[in-house]
Amino acid sequence: MMIFAETDRLLLREILLTDVDGIFELDSDPDVHTYLGNKPLKNRAQALEVIKYIRQQYIEKGIGRWAMIDKKTNAFMGWTGLKLENKPTNNYIDYYDLGYRMIKKFWGKGYATESAVASLTYGFQKLKLKDIYAAAHIENIGSNNVLKKVGMQHSGTFLYDNAPHNWYHLDCNQWNQNKKS
Repeated sequence: MMIFAETDRLLLREILLTDVDGIFELDSDPDVHTYLGNKPLKNRAQALEVIKYIRQQYIEKGIGRWAMIDKKTNAFMGWTGLKLENKPTNNYIDYYDLGYRMIKKFWGKGYATESAVASLTYGFQKLKLKDIYAAAHIENIGSNNVLKKVGMQHSGTFLYDNAPHNWYHLDCNQWNQNKKS
């Protein structure tokens, strides 16, 4: 099992086939999918396909979303991390996307921010990326706040699946500057 990063409260590791129940709990919740097109999973077979898709990204792209694990309880909390996005989004292609998604009982406790900082650190320090991007539905106040809190710069809005989204960007120079201040 590959561990990519740790924080005080979180272990960020590869997503495993054994995470199927956690992925199903996460992605079958309609509240989790409010700003994601409202297409929650209906069964564990779909959750297993999600895991296989992410694991294939590890092989093909060298990066993919990570399992977010509570260090005290070993509970699967959701996923976080970077994804190399090859499909065009907001006129960008082949960019690194910061994302996170958590089971509802873990919302509002700072875990998304904590995992996003760890993901950005990994991207800029370990992968030596020059730029990282993120998108959030304009009405998803929590996610937009996390992106701003971790230093991402709002750089416009665009339509994704016919829904307005905010577009964020952070380059390695901004990241280093933010860390100094």
